[in-house]
Amino acid sequence: MEVSLHHQVSEIPLVHGALDELAGRHRLPARCVARLHLALEEHLANIIAHGGDSALAGRITVRFALELAALRVEIEDDAGPFNPLAAPAVDTSLPLEQKPLGGLGILLIQKSVDELEYWRAGNRNVLVMKNRLTSS
Repeated sequence: MEVSLHHQVSEIPLVHGALDELAGRHRLPARCVARLHLALEEHLANIIAHGGDSALAGRITVRFALELAALRVEIEDDAGPFNPLAAPAVDTSLPLEQKPLGGLGILLIQKSVDELEYWRAGNRNVLVMKNRLTSS
């Protein structure tokens, strides 16, 4: 299943709807799906908010695929190069008033999925999120 959207926050629900449709059709575990909803929301919002000028006329493509024991979500965008896996780690031990702005969304994504991969394909970012299809 594939969903294509403009770099607009108002289109993010299209992706959530597609994930829900796929989950319902295949009776996917609710926890797996909920965690992917959270990661998708954060990553898509980041692309739209921080994608730079190339994001103004661009498209984001989200592909869903069932693998042997996992749900795979691939997000491809034409924003400037950004590897979320290379972002500096956030020090969660700091008091809130000492924490720098940013970075918590990437941590949220990392905690919400079982596997993350990133690569640059030509002028496009590709992020793959995978969650195992277990109910625990």
